[in-house]
Amino acid sequence: MKEINHYDSIVIGGGPAGLTAGIYLSRAKLKTLILNEGTAGGQMVLTHEIANYPGVESISGYQLSNIMKKQAQSFGCEIKNNISVGCLDIEGDVKTISLESGEVFTSDTVILAPGGRSRTLGVPGESELKGRGISYCATCDGDFFTDKEIVVVGGGNSALEEAVSLTKYASKVTIVHQFDHFQAFEHAIVEAKKNPKIHFIMESLITEFHGTDSVESVDIKNLKTGITENFKTNGVFIFIGYVPNTETMKEKVELNKWGEIVVKNDMSTNVEGVFAAGDSTAKRYRQITTAVADGTVAALAAADYINKKKIK
Repeated sequence: MKEINHYDSIVIGGGPAGLTAGIYLSRAKLKTLILNEGTAGGQMVLTHEIANYPGVESISGYQLSNIMKKQAQSFGCEIKNNISVGCLDIEGDVKTISLESGEVFTSDTVILAPGGRSRTLGVPGESELKGRGISYCATCDGDFFTDKEIVVVGGGNSALEEAVSLTKYASKVTIVHQFDHFQAFEHAIVEAKKNPKIHFIMESLITEFHGTDSVESVDIKNLKTGITENFKTNGVFIFIGYVPNTETMKEKVELNKWGEIVVKNDMSTNVEGVFAAGDSTAKRYRQITTAVADGTVAALAAADYINKKKIK
């Protein structure tokens, strides 16, 4: 029979929320394990430049992720990356988490911080040309489009900020957005509009991707006129938000209609001893700073829960 390792708290997810929770829990001398399905840092790793993190003028997402990871580990937090969670049994007094590899861990508390993934357009040609001219990460793929003409899809902060960053490589960036206005902070809108390399196609949607070995063109439908035109491009970057990674948590904790975890002010869920933090929770704003704040609150609440349980 395999040995089962018991922890005070297990954090599922190694993005900024999960890593922050790991820092606070382990610094409080609580035995803590972070189980992370990807690379430590989550979506933060894909961010080219972070310029609004308090106390830091400018840093890449990859650098900030590494600093957070090392901080957590320096306090004794264990981190397992690139794993797959098989089964969650979190209703009882002792929580049990089984990995697909067969490893089993138990804990007194669980913090769910699985984050999210890039939302896709779901139109013809997207799945076939993904990674062949279609990208969801400017940091990863921007330099492949040096002196090329590209399209950016979206109208939020990520779309506009990444469009600006892509002008370092591309000769022309065309932003395609379905509304007549942007859902971004004013500074991001101003930066995009003043960049001479950036052009705009508003109130329009991409309805299909075309190409053999790579993207060659897209069909763009004008939502006001209903007219669809073919638009030549060398690549398309899609930034239309994220889908919460909560599929394995259905019927385990309360989710809203968008699949986001419903939490109280202390980041507790409807299951005793289970907390949640970060982009997978139901909230309006999703920033690295809000994820870090969530992770802090969830860890402090979990620590309080553990301490009260030990006293009993």
